[in-house]
Amino acid sequence: MKLIILDRDGVINEDSDNYIRAPDQWLPIPGSLEAIARLSHAGYRVVVATNQSGIGRDLFSIETLNQIHEKMHRFAHEAGGAIEAVFFCPDTDNANPDRKPNPGLLEDIGRRLRINLNGIPVVGDSLRDVQAAQAVGARPILVRTGKGERTLAGKNDIDGVMVFADLATVADFLLTPR
Repeated sequence: MKLIILDRDGVINEDSDNYIRAPDQWLPIPGSLEAIARLSHAGYRVVVATNQSGIGRDLFSIETLNQIHEKMHRFAHEAGGAIEAVFFCPDTDNANPDRKPNPGLLEDIGRRLRINLNGIPVVGDSLRDVQAAQAVGARPILVRTGKGERTLAGKNDIDGVMVFADLATVADFLLTPR
């Protein structure tokens, strides 16, 4: 099984330090939906793993999050791709095992899909995405979109992590025969 796990904000859609609080604020990063379509057509199962602490902060409801995700699914489908599932953590407490950088969300994906995550690409824009991927033996990939440039500018230990401009260039890399 070919699987790719994507963070949402900053990888698929534009990020906001004020949170994506409504469907009309969810705006795809140019090329991201087409990248999902290309990955889908190449046989990848595309899954999203995202922290959504805006729920825990009472900034938006689970119903609103569902509407945002419905929009994301619809736009991916209209581009010719498919997002198989969205796993999210609504908690604000970093001690929650499901809140990245902890590995719980990714472990849950592995259990539910009955797949060992060793070497599976996990694409994110922050150190917490990289750390969660490393914790389960997956292959962390950092994009420069979203918080990616900020992550790279910080004094973060990301030696050996592949860095790409955006999800479209990740797809180019993964889909290029070697």
